[in-house]
Amino acid sequence: MQSSLKLVDCIIEVHDARIPLSGRNPLFQETLGLKPHVLVLNKMDLADLKEQQKIIQHLEGEGLKNVVFTNCLQDEKVKQIIPTVTGLVGSSCRYHRGESLEYCAMVIGIPNVGKSSLINALRRQHLRKGKATRVGGEPGITRAVMSRIQVCERPLMFLLDTPGVLAPRIESVEMGLKLALCGTVLDHLVGEETLADYLLYTLNRHQLFGYVRHYGLGGACDDIASVLKQVAVRLGKTQKVKVLTGTGEKWGHPPPAGLGEAADRAAPGAGGGHCGHVWLFWAHRFCRGAGSRFSL
Repeated sequence: MQSSLKLVDCIIEVHDARIPLSGRNPLFQETLGLKPHVLVLNKMDLADLKEQQKIIQHLEGEGLKNVVFTNCLQDEKVKQIIPTVTGLVGSSCRYHRGESLEYCAMVIGIPNVGKSSLINALRRQHLRKGKATRVGGEPGITRAVMSRIQVCERPLMFLLDTPGVLAPRIESVEMGLKLALCGTVLDHLVGEETLADYLLYTLNRHQLFGYVRHYGLGGACDDIASVLKQVAVRLGKTQKVKVLTGTGEKWGHPPPAGLGEAADRAAPGAGGGHCGHVWLFWAHRFCRGAGSRFSL
C-alpha cells in the first residue's frame, strides 16, 4: 500500500456509518503522509442520521474536514465524491504529479465497509459501466492492491482498490463485537451466539422491540437462548425426531442442533447467512417504524 502512495493524489478512506467514531485503523493517518484525505461513511441507510451533524463536528475536531455520507446502492449519495476529490487535489501540492492531467486516488479502510462497492458505484454513475472489482458480504474479498480502475472520464480519474486492514489492536471487547456485527470480522471468530446476545442486549437497551412483533414473541426478552429457540420453532428450523421413553415412542420438536445455527438462520434473506447481518436486519427493518434507525 505504501509503495503505491507516490502514484496517488488523494486518499479516500471508507468506513461504516454505523460506527463512525470508532473502529478506524489509526495507522492509516500515520502512514499515509500528507495526502489529501476524504472520509466516506458508507451504509448510511443503516445508520442513525439524526446524529449526522454531531458526527461531522466530532470528526472535524479530530482534523477530518472532508466527510461524505454515502449509500452505494443509491447513486445520488455518491455524486459528492468526485467533486470533493478534485477540489482537494486542486488546492494542494501534487509534488511529482504536478504535470499529470489525470487524478488518482487510493481507496482504503477496514474490511467489508464497501470500498469495492464504492468504486463500482462511481463507475456506474460516471461511465455507465458495470463492476470492475469483486464485492461480497464478508471481509477479505479484496486481497491485494489492484491496478488502476477508471471511474470518471471528465475529469479523468482512476482509483486503486486495497484490501481491508484492521487495527493491530482492537481497543476493547465491545469494540470487537461492534466490528463483528458490522461484518468486518468473520462471525465464527467471535461466535454467532455471542454476537446475537450482544445485539439483543443493544436492541433492548435502545428499546427497539420490533423483533418481538415480527417473530410473534411473548414480549421483550434478555435471554438469547430462549429467543433463538422461539425464533427457530417459528421459522420451522427444527427437526421432528422420535424419542424413546419408558412408556413408548414419542415425537417431539427439540431445540436446533446448535443455537449458533438458529442465530445464523433466524432472518432469511438478511444477508449471506451471517449472524451479525441477520440481527442488524431485525433492527433496521423492523424497528424503524418508531422513526429510529439502528446505531451501534
